[in-house]
Amino acid sequence: MTSHLAGTACIISAVADAKQDVSVLTEAMHDACAQSSIQVKGRFRKLGWRQHLSAVEADVIVTGDIGSARQAIEAILPDATDIALLTDANRRKQLLISDMDSTIIEQECLDELAAYAGIKDEIAAITARAMAGELNFEEALLKRVSRLKGLAVSALQACYREQISLMPGATQLVRTMAAHGAHCLLVSGGFTYFTQRVAERVGFHAHQGNVLVEDADTLSGDVVRPILGREAKLTALDDAATRRSLTRNDCLAMGDGANDLAMIEAAGLGLAVHAKPVVAAAADAAVQHTDLTSALYFQGYDDDDIIWDA
Repeated sequence: MTSHLAGTACIISAVADAKQDVSVLTEAMHDACAQSSIQVKGRFRKLGWRQHLSAVEADVIVTGDIGSARQAIEAILPDATDIALLTDANRRKQLLISDMDSTIIEQECLDELAAYAGIKDEIAAITARAMAGELNFEEALLKRVSRLKGLAVSALQACYREQISLMPGATQLVRTMAAHGAHCLLVSGGFTYFTQRVAERVGFHAHQGNVLVEDADTLSGDVVRPILGREAKLTALDDAATRRSLTRNDCLAMGDGANDLAMIEAAGLGLAVHAKPVVAAAADAAVQHTDLTSALYFQGYDDDDIIWDA
């Protein structure tokens, strides 16, 4: 994420629950921009109006730092509104790279899997600290996986079938971007058993994750090396971009935890999704109150562009 000099041409987008209709949202944005010394050029445009969210955008001129301006707007707006304040160039990204746990799905797979071993609370406490950046990701992963030693491999299938649900808007986001030519890659510090199934279900073109080591019909308590963590996610972004003659600026990267920071900071649009504070502070925009459909509105897609029946 970068700061910009005075007089930067940007587009401001706002998304809220449809209970706040487009006209009310537009008025709130006009008032917030005026109080934040952001100059609105022309009218607000309607992006979302047909479904469960209201969304609008407008061309603006930002004086000073964009991140500070966004924070000022967020402080003024009513609760339950997600906004993006981004430069007006290269809005629609051609590469989507996303974390899985607590981003594309609503759960942390390792925590849910630990429930089948009767140790969910213990594992979830370690996960929370790792995602907040308090623990080394690789060490925390190995510690948690070691506690699954002896768990039946069949627990993986049961966990996926019984516990895993998609984040609202995930399928619409991936399939709409794919339909408009973007390559969509799911990259997770979780496990390929889950990334393969989630990627197929949502519509990602490819997936990467860590591989659990099996010992006959049980888990060995280990993962295949090298471990896919923070730097590996950034490498995945760069490799995918290079193969398609794209740059980092052509990428939307999103996630919720500290191991997503490198790719979020590197991408042209880094998006924090219901994220830990350390991630939200580093991202260009955040989805905190709405759902992943907002990632489309932030890129200038409107309801006519979105694949709703995915």
